[in-house]
Order: sequence, then C-alpha cells, then structure tokens
Amino acid sequence: MTAAAALLHEELPLIQKLRHALEGALEGKPEAVELALVALLAGGHLLIEDVPGVGKTTLARALARCVGGELRRVQFTSDLLPSDVVGVSVYDQRNAEFVLRHGPIFANVLLADEINRASPRTQSALLEGMNEAQVSIDGNTIPLPDPFFVIATQNPQDFAGTFPLPESQLDRFLLRLRIGYPPPQVEMRLLLEGHSDTARNVPTVLDPARLVALQRQVDRVMMDTALLTYLHAIINATRTSSALALGASTRGAMALGKAARARALLRGRSYCIADDIQDLAVPVLAHRVRLASDEGSFVPSRDEAESAIHDIVTHILIPL
Repeated sequence: MTAAAALLHEELPLIQKLRHALEGALEGKPEAVELALVALLAGGHLLIEDVPGVGKTTLARALARCVGGELRRVQFTSDLLPSDVVGVSVYDQRNAEFVLRHGPIFANVLLADEINRASPRTQSALLEGMNEAQVSIDGNTIPLPDPFFVIATQNPQDFAGTFPLPESQLDRFLLRLRIGYPPPQVEMRLLLEGHSDTARNVPTVLDPARLVALQRQVDRVMMDTALLTYLHAIINATRTSSALALGASTRGAMALGKAARARALLRGRSYCIADDIQDLAVPVLAHRVRLASDEGSFVPSRDEAESAIHDIVTHILIPL
C-alpha cells in the first residue's frame, strides 16, 4: 500500500461521516451532495443555481455546519454595497484614527444567498477573496481565514430582479450544481411534518484545521499521463467547437483536474479514473463557456451550454 493510499484509508471514516451528515439534510439528492463535497475537498467555491424553495440554502447551511469554523451569511440585494461584504475603515474619534471593520467575508464559510440579486459591482467584491484568499481595503491587503469557502446560491437568470454573474465571477466557482425537486416520497414526508429546516440538526464533523488537512490529501491523488491527455483533449475541444464562442480557460482545465482528484478521494480511491473527468466535465465547465448562439444575448442558456459540453465529452475517446 502506497503512502497516499494508507493516508486515505485513515481518512475514509471521516469522509463517509461527512457525506452521511449532508445526505441527512438533503434527502434524496446524493448527486448534489457529492458535488458539494467535491467543491469543499478541492478547496474551490460552490455555486448552487435553481428555482426558489428546493433546498439551495438548506444544503449551504448544512455544509457550513459540517465543516465547523465561523459561518457568515449575506443576503444579497439590489442595494447591497461592496463595503457591506468586505468591510470598511471607520474613523474613531476617541483615538483619532481609522479602524477597520471587517465585513462578513472574514469567515471560514461565507454563504452568499441569492448572489445574483446584487449589482455586478457588489458581486465583484468577492473576486479577490475567492481567487487569492485576501481582500484589499483602503490600500491594505488583508488575508482571509484558512480555509475560506464561498457557497453562493442564485435564482435562474430569467427571474425578475436578477443580474447575470459576469464571466470573471463565474470562473471563480469550481463548479455549479442544480438540485431539482425532491423525490415524491421525501416531499410527501415534508408536507406531513410541516417544516423543512433539516439543516438545523446537522452535526459538526470537521474543524477548520482538519478540513485543510483533507484538502491537502486531494493533491496526493494520482492522475496518470493518459488521463491528463484525455482531460486536455476535452478542454481543447471546447475551444474549437462550432457550438461555443468561448471555450474553457486554463483555470477551467486546472479546476477539472482538481475536482476529479477530489471525487476520487471522496469515493475512496487514491487515483483518478476516466469517469471522474467525464462525470464532472459538465458541472465544472458549463458555466465557464459561452455559446455561439448566445452572442449578444443578455441571458445565456444554461441547458444548451451543458448539452454542448456533454456532447463534447461523449465524442472524445476514453484512454484504455
């Protein structure tokens, strides 16, 4: 047994406990739970997009409770300012000096609820923090806590009062997922019980230091040259596809590789397989590309972008 496999064997019970806790909060949605955990273990950020009332905030709150640390929640609205997120310097008359008041971004987990209801200017306040784990206020660069994880929820972009996230903002999210309606039996039970706050009783499984240690294990997951070539072929195909006006960037390629390693770890493997790349290509890449048919359109088509990525993946030969 390799050193990486031995370390993985020690962490498996913790990973399974984490998955079980989240599946208890979002019943009947194991795929959404797995994608959320992939984003968490890969050290990326998560964008949850769906119609209101299907469990976006529930999943975000449950995930935040599982990982421990400090949780802050911001309800994004049209009048929210960048300083409401990152903080601001306030003049202290008693001491005759400016004092920095930290915004809610200074937390281990930031829940950005309905992020696309804020203006693009406020949305962009998160860019530096999400990309470099630091913020700049009044010329001072201040590091954010480690780990720093953004869970953002958004309503579909054709809903009233929403602003499309700019491409640079979308690119900072490791993956985007959609939850969908619960299975009928789960929905019936929620109707009978009369409440849906399943995140309240989720246990704390990790502390921030243990989460950082788990995230470092992801980098030890092996991906051989054949799989790297396969991944790169998918990325290149997005750049040459006639269906896409904008293909995946180098950051997108690295995100897919990182997510594939995190999925392998989550499934108890110390090595990647082609399925890890195939199954994650859509949630990792679809929000990073732009359809040729969307040129000049205010609201990009999510379903068509996902379909385009899926078609690309199905036409790339899997390495033997």
